[in-house]
Amino acid sequence: MDEIVKAVSNDGFVSISAISSAELTERARLIHNSSPVVTAALGRTLAAASIIGSALKKKGASLTVRINGGGPVGSIIVVSDHEGNVRGYAQNPAADLPKNAVGKLDVGGVVGKNGMLSVIKDFGEGEPYTGSAELVSGEIAEDFAAYFASSEQIPSVCALGVLVGRDCSVLAAGGYLIRLLPGAPDGVIDKLERNVDAAGTVTNMLVEGDAQMLIRSVMSGFSPKILERRVVAYKCSCSRERVLSAVSGLGKNEIEDMMIKSEPIEVTCQFCDMLYTFLPVELGMVK
Repeated sequence: MDEIVKAVSNDGFVSISAISSAELTERARLIHNSSPVVTAALGRTLAAASIIGSALKKKGASLTVRINGGGPVGSIIVVSDHEGNVRGYAQNPAADLPKNAVGKLDVGGVVGKNGMLSVIKDFGEGEPYTGSAELVSGEIAEDFAAYFASSEQIPSVCALGVLVGRDCSVLAAGGYLIRLLPGAPDGVIDKLERNVDAAGTVTNMLVEGDAQMLIRSVMSGFSPKILERRVVAYKCSCSRERVLSAVSGLGKNEIEDMMIKSEPIEVTCQFCDMLYTFLPVELGMVK
């Protein structure tokens, strides 16, 4: 079971949200048949989007993360609802690269760093809020930390990881986002960074433990108080009605051409790979 755990330090100066997300990452891998390195890149983005999306206060709000660093994977798109449930896809899920110099999946190489990370928050009314930052490394976690620092002016520590087995299945996935709250004294970030270094990698911790264990490890000495635990999952919001409505947004000439051909129209959801088939008469109804 995947979940997000939220906590705050006993002194109220540090907040943390941690996620264990192996199941939802594995579902994304199976849907998209992604290569191991793309699974890692997409899985890290799913984890980060879930954490950020779960902080949206308004019911029905959504968050969209877009990453394109010019690498062979192309764009990565992930959407989270206000509860932290996510869905996403990579433009080129089969993209692959050899392991990097330290024998790890080359996420930075497949994503690239010549581009932007954008976060779009849609609260269902008014114009969506859009923030963006240039990619730092393409490794995802560092890029989100840079986004928070430059776009939202929030000192943050972000760590994300996905462990892929020899059979390409996801063995562990998740991460955490730490933020300094107003009034935090000097030296707090240094202590946190020492904790992060001592705790080790996200995936090593999640192989043996859960999101709460992540919090205990990286918040050692801060006496963290658990505020919330929330189950999250990979969920797509597509439906036959929504897809038909999207098709109706095509130009009049395109719809008329489809009707003249009198052939069934097939549309596949990019997020869940669900195939929808519509008869020409249905297009006439939404023309």
